[in-house]
Amino acid sequence: MHVFLAGATGVLGHHVVPRLLAAGHRVTALTRGRRPVPDGAAAVRGDVRDAQGLALAVREAAPDVIMHQLTDLSGGDPAANADLRKVGTRNMVDAALAAGVRRIVAQSIAWMYEPGDAPAVEQTPLDADAEGLRRVSVDGVVALEDTVRELPEWVVLRYGLLYGPGTFYEPGGSMAGQVRQGALAAGRDVSSFVETGDAATAAVQALDWPTGAVNICDDQPAPAADWVPAFCRAVGAPPPPRPDAPRNPAARGADNHYARKHLGWAPAYPSWRDGFARVISRTD
Repeated sequence: MHVFLAGATGVLGHHVVPRLLAAGHRVTALTRGRRPVPDGAAAVRGDVRDAQGLALAVREAAPDVIMHQLTDLSGGDPAANADLRKVGTRNMVDAALAAGVRRIVAQSIAWMYEPGDAPAVEQTPLDADAEGLRRVSVDGVVALEDTVRELPEWVVLRYGLLYGPGTFYEPGGSMAGQVRQGALAAGRDVSSFVETGDAATAAVQALDWPTGAVNICDDQPAPAADWVPAFCRAVGAPPPPRPDAPRNPAARGADNHYARKHLGWAPAYPSWRDGFARVISRTD
């Protein structure tokens, strides 16, 4: 296929492009010119916030599918990231519709589900009753997912927390800074993780997946009491504080059964335990 990739210069994009090329696909990478696109991809200048320019770029590229791997996380502002999900996705879908592109694969996240006791499955509703900063993020995710549904064929990849080089979860990342300061507690809240290469593999495979949302996370949703100490060891931080507060019901993790058993996705790191020890530690 010919893939028009928005987000090729990001953390995931650098993993996605070589996998797309290795699978025999052709890649046109949208870039604002601040960073070079990965080798093998054809670069096209543009900005997803520029609706007219984006529409022209998609029309001239004439791709088979659009892949949306964009985030705005560099400033740590959830509102900016949510706005990109709203505006950027709207413009990408409009550009696809105008150019006759039928299919999109879009990045979402797996920790915006409504509160509950067990890890969330894809049919679990998103957290429409969220408040504060979480509501800002939920609204961005809802807008993204609702918008891509306007195309005839769509796949939403609900990623777990990404770890590995270039993410928040590496020795030089923001989460490592928090644990070194004792600011990340080993409590009861549950999270699901996914290694960046495994996330990229899912994106490539999703070109052939049926329409729908898919949780892309490893096999072991885990309370912070388990994963935070392991992360501390991986980045060389002291042991974390261990509060006795109850679990936040919205911090429930996600279930990857659908991707694993029905779509054939097989992560190289089925557990964050091995992933932290082998991927994060070796980047130090």
